[in-house]
Amino acid sequence: MTKPPKSSYHPDLRRGVGPGRAVTWIARRRWGLRMMQRFAMRPLVGNEIDGFSNDEIFIPSTTTPGHSIRARVYKPSGATGPLPAMLYVHGGGYQMGVPEQAHAFFEDLMQRRDVAIVAPAYRLSLAGHPFPAGLDDCFDTINHMKSHAAELGVRNDKFIIAGHSGGGGMTAALTHRVVDAGVVEVAFQMPIYPMLDHRMQTESAQMVGSAVWDRRTNAMAWDNYLGHLGGNVPEYASPALRQDLSGLPPTISWVGTVEPFKDETSAYIDALEAAGVPTRFKLFEGGFHGFEIMSPKVGISEEAIQFQGSAFAEFYDHYL
Repeated sequence: MTKPPKSSYHPDLRRGVGPGRAVTWIARRRWGLRMMQRFAMRPLVGNEIDGFSNDEIFIPSTTTPGHSIRARVYKPSGATGPLPAMLYVHGGGYQMGVPEQAHAFFEDLMQRRDVAIVAPAYRLSLAGHPFPAGLDDCFDTINHMKSHAAELGVRNDKFIIAGHSGGGGMTAALTHRVVDAGVVEVAFQMPIYPMLDHRMQTESAQMVGSAVWDRRTNAMAWDNYLGHLGGNVPEYASPALRQDLSGLPPTISWVGTVEPFKDETSAYIDALEAAGVPTRFKLFEGGFHGFEIMSPKVGISEEAIQFQGSAFAEFYDHYL
């Protein structure tokens, strides 16, 4: 597929297409990813959300001796526990990012409902930690949330798992692994415009030059995460490989039409619905990858933010 013309983007987003394509260009290069991690992500570490409880914990790894997982814990100030808890997996193509990059999302959810959010700084492929290191860290985190629920002030019977982009893919992978292991119950999952399929065979996955993310950035990210496997990719590494979706928890998702993950996200939701899983899903015409983060104040972004927040509140009320 050739570069999507500017006319294919929603009118609200066209001013952001140029900067978005610049992000795509940078993200195709390992030095560019390292630059973004150093100068855009690391300065966020330790930031707090005003008016909310902000804590930090360190969780011992069960797979790597001596390794501990830094995790941020956020709660509405004054909320009495035990609170329903969400494990949030930050985005960044499995290769970069920090939990603090999602503060706007956390604040929106905590304003809607009393929920504790635990966000691990899982190991990243760009730092030399490919699959399964990051997934192992997330699995250790949710097990810690259950075993230390009283200490954290959260419920230990049902959990929410959520994430955007690469974090959305990790959300699906973690949900699959947790359900298979039977270690905790997942009330619902929120894989938002998730990175699910390393095969990159869909039509939308062929986009080149699309804003923020395209085929080339996607291919490099998957190679950073899975290249060491030599083609022997398990379903927890690439969640679209899973054939049996029965028994998975209710799912919320959305995606734009002008981004590589459109088709794989739609296919995942279709497969969940065919397996009898309740879903809330919306396709945003003319949306590029992460548009609600790049241009949060325009109409389509406000609509996307409202959709994910209201769907969260609806599922919270129904399933918790």
